[in-house]
Amino acid sequence: MGGTIQLQNQYPTGFEKWILILTAISCAVLELIDATIVNVSLREISGSIGATTVEIAWVTTSYAISNVIIIPLTSMLSDLFGRKNYFTASVLIFTFASLMCGLSHDLWTLVFWRFVQGLGGGGLLSTAQTIIIGAFPPEKIGTASAIFGMGIILGPTFGPTLGGYITDNFSWHWIFFVNIPIGITAAILSWTYVTDRIGAVKPKEIDWWGIIFLVVSVGSLQYVLEEGTADDWFESREIIFFSITFVVGLIAFIYQELTTDHPAVNIRLYKSFNLAMGSLMNLMLGMMLFGTVFIFPLFAQISLGWTATETGVFMIPSALCSAIAMPTVARLMAKGVNPKGIIISGILMTFIFLIMMSFSSPDSSEKNFYFPFVLRGIGMGFMMSPIISLAVAGLRGKDLAQAVGLANMIRQLGGAVGIAFINLYITHQNALIKGSMLGYVSEFSNASAERISAFTQNFLSMGYSQGDAESLAYKMMDGILFKQLAIASYDKGFFMVGLSILVGIPIVLLIRYKKAEKIAAVADH
Repeated sequence: MGGTIQLQNQYPTGFEKWILILTAISCAVLELIDATIVNVSLREISGSIGATTVEIAWVTTSYAISNVIIIPLTSMLSDLFGRKNYFTASVLIFTFASLMCGLSHDLWTLVFWRFVQGLGGGGLLSTAQTIIIGAFPPEKIGTASAIFGMGIILGPTFGPTLGGYITDNFSWHWIFFVNIPIGITAAILSWTYVTDRIGAVKPKEIDWWGIIFLVVSVGSLQYVLEEGTADDWFESREIIFFSITFVVGLIAFIYQELTTDHPAVNIRLYKSFNLAMGSLMNLMLGMMLFGTVFIFPLFAQISLGWTATETGVFMIPSALCSAIAMPTVARLMAKGVNPKGIIISGILMTFIFLIMMSFSSPDSSEKNFYFPFVLRGIGMGFMMSPIISLAVAGLRGKDLAQAVGLANMIRQLGGAVGIAFINLYITHQNALIKGSMLGYVSEFSNASAERISAFTQNFLSMGYSQGDAESLAYKMMDGILFKQLAIASYDKGFFMVGLSILVGIPIVLLIRYKKAEKIAAVADH
């Protein structure tokens, strides 16, 4: 008993504990904001540096690829260099790369520094999670997961809003420059308060082949998911090449990690049934979180005519609902409420949100979306913390750090998978719906003929010639058709994602949960 009390005293307390948590969560939020902050500024950046719309996509793709490569390696790198050194170095790399991104004047310089920024940012995300979980005893893992979960929800939501505001009022360069004072402050706090993981042992040898195979496989997969839609998927030789490279690299990576004594990523952890099921749920969570953040702004701006800033601001209350829900979930879990029931409640709330969104019309306005987005926020909050807690339950020390890295990588990949599939589905629906609609818009349709005639008369009354008036009338009709087409496609997209999320319910029911007695703290947190 005395030994347990002594070990529990190794957890940080008071001011030191909360400044450590604040440092870790601010770094995680900073990394996730930068994953999405650039998206709304791509048009301005491409015009400034003379890049095409296809080329400018590499500004986000390069960050995503480096991010997803480094995340599963953070546990090994943290033990190799020491958690304090690695986390502080990641902050400094991220901050310096942000400065260089802001100073870039051509596309490929910006792409290079975004790649470097992603390497630093990926190191922040998983290490921040292990720092936060390590600041609490095992029986309070729900509280730790809730704190980290708030960062995961807030980052992708605030990114586009902040990016839109900065770009509209200042210059795109400042979406990178704002990171610098925050990064310098975080580096000082990290060096002062972050400690090395207790019980950490330097790897006896570095698994270079494992790292190479991981980089090749995960990097190729991320490229396929990011660029597939733009390159028409398997019509493109590049997509075929990288798809084959991904499969070969993945097989080589799995073989290498299962046969070496010192793996870079310990995939043997997937012997834990809960970690495997938790990873599936994390994949779905990434698809939901990033997928809805992707689809709603497009829907609001294309179909309803909202600006980027208006769209971003509208999504903030939903994120705040998640932030409020998570501490509630942590308290419920601390009282012994079955987390499986909490997750299923979150799935059902998110399902209702998506079904309500699938009934949007050209007359929909902000008031039609408030309640659905409140449901989304609470639903995501109910899913996030318990999924993290159930997946890593019982893991400690190095195993916990490895599991956290794998979970974060899979969630990031889930986001890329979600966006790719939603894009593909909406593109397919656009073609189907357009084919159906065009049959009703012709000179043989009384309704469309009357509408075109009314538009023509309107333009004639404004002084246009007969030819110009008819041309403008058909353009007006085309615009109306496109708006109706877009709304119908996005409605089907929301409905499809809603049905997909229900798959999570049987997965949750498979997760093993046994209400255990209070767990004593262990040394290697």
